[in-house]
Amino acid sequence: MAAPLLSLHRLFPFPLLLLPLFFSISFTNGSLHYETLHLFPLQNPTPVSHSSLLTETLTLDTTSATSLHLRIAHRDALFPSNSTPDATFLHRLYRDTHRVSSLTSGAHPKPNSTARPSAGSGFTSPVISGLSHGSGEYFTRIGIGTPATSSFMVLDTGSDIIWLQCAPCRHCYTQVDPVYDPRRSHSYSVVPCLSPVCRHLDSPGCDTRRRSCLYEVSYGDGSLTAGDLATETLSFSGGAHVSSVALGCGHDNQGLFVAAAGLLGLGRGPLSFPTQSGRQYGQRFSYCLVDRTSITAAARTSSAIFGDMAVPGNATWTPLVRNPKMETFYYVEMTGISIGGTRVSGIAASDLKLDPMTGKGGVIIDSGTSVTRLAGPAYAAMRDAFKAGAAGLREAPGGFSLFDTCYDLSGRKVVKVPTVALHLAGGGVVQLPAENYLIPVDTKGTFCFAFAGTESGVSIIGNIQQQGFRVVFDGVNERVGFVPRGC
Repeated sequence: MAAPLLSLHRLFPFPLLLLPLFFSISFTNGSLHYETLHLFPLQNPTPVSHSSLLTETLTLDTTSATSLHLRIAHRDALFPSNSTPDATFLHRLYRDTHRVSSLTSGAHPKPNSTARPSAGSGFTSPVISGLSHGSGEYFTRIGIGTPATSSFMVLDTGSDIIWLQCAPCRHCYTQVDPVYDPRRSHSYSVVPCLSPVCRHLDSPGCDTRRRSCLYEVSYGDGSLTAGDLATETLSFSGGAHVSSVALGCGHDNQGLFVAAAGLLGLGRGPLSFPTQSGRQYGQRFSYCLVDRTSITAAARTSSAIFGDMAVPGNATWTPLVRNPKMETFYYVEMTGISIGGTRVSGIAASDLKLDPMTGKGGVIIDSGTSVTRLAGPAYAAMRDAFKAGAAGLREAPGGFSLFDTCYDLSGRKVVKVPTVALHLAGGGVVQLPAENYLIPVDTKGTFCFAFAGTESGVSIIGNIQQQGFRVVFDGVNERVGFVPRGC
């Protein structure tokens, strides 16, 4: 029986009325299940102006006592470059490589791993953050302080601490908005050295003269942010606000950050925004990420919800898994993968399982990684099964960047591709739309299987595979949910 029609409105920035109505349709051919995928060339995303993002937030979002709604946008649409579509996509993969390197180094903690000490602070901080080159992939706009200063912040499920650049700056990278000045805010307050909040830092420092808490976060690419740990009010559209949020006020920020004022950590640790806002919003949030090349104005920006309304009733649920060695990340248990409706037999349970004794392995759900990485043996088995099912497509020899399985589909308008499904603990099955796993990588008609292998042992479900799903993080019930076509 045919599955429900899957909209391809996310694919490319042409006016909607100029496009034929194309759909992906699931069907069975022999023993394998296929989807038809209608093909479009690679394009740069339609730019989203900074002011329109704020206007959409004020117009489209609603707030209540128990829920908070945000609009978020992909960095390529917010800060477009003059690069060709090919170069823009290659740069995305370049950022992704460094992101994964940073995540996997954090997921393999080293007993004596420390960053360089901040000047004059006399303390060191572990290198455990997941933020990548280029200041992350998805941004939102929020208010900082009283009166509020509007700023772009990166949303990142692979980081805990909230931080932003602060005046006076010893070192600051270039950001879109004016640098936040805590001296102009009535709600800003530094955190004392002996405060319990200060002790939530992995390696807190102390300014003995002011008796104030100091923080430092270092990233896998050598970037860092350091300064005072403080509390401040964060405000959102519709009048919603969260007071006394502990955040890093960075006076020394170095590295390859771009455009954003800082980062809103959405991880599982005690200093993340979901944890700190738990009394108001119950440690529940969800997001739905549309493709960076979405067509319509309404779909150009993705959305995030915090609170009761973040948890829909029709989600496919799987339990969260705790990694005692790394509390930041959202781990789930993946029990298998199906290609063409058949479970891939070459994937061993140990390939994707977390070892709680060592903290190695496992599967992370991450908003900032684009391409899903699978442990080497699991990826090889999955790739081979897909290639066997897609034997009728013309392969493009040599692969493309981090992809080793690509197809020359130039001159084609529609192709059949085997279905791909992820099986999760608890019996949940996440059936991926075809446009989430066979994607254009250049303007010549090359499409690649959007997965890659990793030798680190840590697998990551990236945002290309998450697109179109509402991904729900329910901290109260320790579970993650997926709602197809949830945007």
